[in-house]
Amino acid sequence: MYGRKPEACRLRSKVRGPGSAMLPGMARRPRIAIIGAGNLGTALAVSLSRAGYVIEAVIARRAGKSIERARKLATQVGARAQVGHAGVAPEVWWFCVPDSAIATAADSLAKQLSGRRKIALHSSGALSSDEMRALRRKGCAVASVHPLMTFVRGSRPSLAGVPFAIEGDQAAVEIAGRIVRDLGGHAYSIRKKDKVAYHAWGAFASPMLTSLLATSEKVAALAGVKKKEARRRMIPILLQTLANYASFGAPGAFSGPIVRGDVETVRRHLRALRNAPAAHAAYVALARAALQDLPAKNKAALKKILELHS
Repeated sequence: MYGRKPEACRLRSKVRGPGSAMLPGMARRPRIAIIGAGNLGTALAVSLSRAGYVIEAVIARRAGKSIERARKLATQVGARAQVGHAGVAPEVWWFCVPDSAIATAADSLAKQLSGRRKIALHSSGALSSDEMRALRRKGCAVASVHPLMTFVRGSRPSLAGVPFAIEGDQAAVEIAGRIVRDLGGHAYSIRKKDKVAYHAWGAFASPMLTSLLATSEKVAALAGVKKKEARRRMIPILLQTLANYASFGAPGAFSGPIVRGDVETVRRHLRALRNAPAAHAAYVALARAALQDLPAKNKAALKKILELHS
């Protein structure tokens, strides 16, 4: 999905056309305008500012809460906040808006854009740089630049060490790679056709994992443990599981009744989960995946039990 090597030579797009060579006069650290002040836009703007980049403006899509968030972020990074693009002239436009809004926002900017060529980036994990084709037609070099990281309200994760999947026009890819390295991240190339599967991978690594943890809390309730206490008690085993996965990979980190081939314990689990249908379904699905991908004894007997409880 990513290239094997993070070096700049790996970040060469097959796309040619507008911006296929480095834009003339591009500063070592180009001025950047952030479009959208949500969780990702906020983390990105703060990290860019700390890395020495000038944030020229934080742009909101509309008045109300959107501009309020933009003003709060602009204060933190020494920028101005405004609705719309009027009077803003950065070298790099960085779209941090929802996927469904990227094409519309790019089209809106393209209608107002004039002067020398620019770089335009967006940070969708699932969509390619082609979402900004309206800007490409105006001579901009465009790229998608997605950090494999989770962003939620109240948390501002560091981008140091974070992998960024990048594809698009060569000039935009080169600038994006430079910015990522300045942030302390790792830039990798990705093919357009792989982006949806890549984003699904990210969904399994974070939001679906969070969903599993929420389901775990419901199972804890069956054992008489309240949600807050369940979360507190689970943290040590969760941390050790991640440590084991990091050190030994999935097969080496896998433990429990399936790896031992303990059919009777699995049967008892499934009976206990009858009063929690969503947890029961999740258990069956994950157990089936484990039998396919992870070490296990008594696979035939375990498969039969799972079939009976599907």
